[in-house]
Amino acid sequence: MNELTIGDTTVPAIGLGTWHMGDHAATRSQEIKAIQAGIDAGARVIDTAEMYGNGRSENLIGEAIQTINRDQLFIIDKVLPSNASASRLEHSLDQSLKLVGTDHFDLYLYHWRGAVPLSETVETLQKMQQKGKIKHWGVSNFDLPDMQELLALPGGDQVAANEDLYNIGSRGVEYSLLPWQRDHHIPFIAYTPVGAGDERGRLTTNQVVNEIAAAHHATPWQIILAWAIRDGNTLAIPQSGDPKHAVDNVKAANITLSADELAQIDTEFPKPTSKQPLDIR
Repeated sequence: MNELTIGDTTVPAIGLGTWHMGDHAATRSQEIKAIQAGIDAGARVIDTAEMYGNGRSENLIGEAIQTINRDQLFIIDKVLPSNASASRLEHSLDQSLKLVGTDHFDLYLYHWRGAVPLSETVETLQKMQQKGKIKHWGVSNFDLPDMQELLALPGGDQVAANEDLYNIGSRGVEYSLLPWQRDHHIPFIAYTPVGAGDERGRLTTNQVVNEIAAAHHATPWQIILAWAIRDGNTLAIPQSGDPKHAVDNVKAANITLSADELAQIDTEFPKPTSKQPLDIR
């Protein structure tokens, strides 16, 4: 199974995303089963945020992991920009910890940039780390200039990861951000790694993707995920409320695409040849 190291922990390169999960009572039990099935299949990472359903995703995870050994899990949570200040961040963090039912997060991300000075947020995240409420901290929706600014700050070089949108249909981060993160040994977390809505349909129905999937006895989703984690420095966090689909997603970490298959995908979905605006959903 393809793996990567975040902070001081090695994890499988495909985890469980939870955006839009926990919002509807009718699907709650199925979503809990999907999280549990993904963990049973080998996933260690669960990614959530206080923004997701205003805590409903965190609450769902808390229920799903009640009987699971906490040491087996690597839980990622995120703080909203409006709560990323010295006066508000700890309270926000404590609320998230309570909802998930844990005494610490393995990784706590600044969800996107807001009005709070970046230096203040970094300093406060470091304090939470010193208190043991988070093991590591990172950022999300940061582009290259943001990352460069971050690393120039005191303690900024302790950033453990950056999470951005990335899939075969949205490759803008490959132009400069991904190479820079690899050079600086900063793991990349890909959200929406199989696309969303109409885009997902376009990716999963592509003929080349389906031919490669057939050759691997895999689904198109699995090939798209295997592509996303191909560099050894990327964690993909697909979301699924269906137990079988969640298991299939996790098993995609066992697929390694050949150079020829990667070249075929490049032809269908070309690499960026210039700087692109950061794709944010």
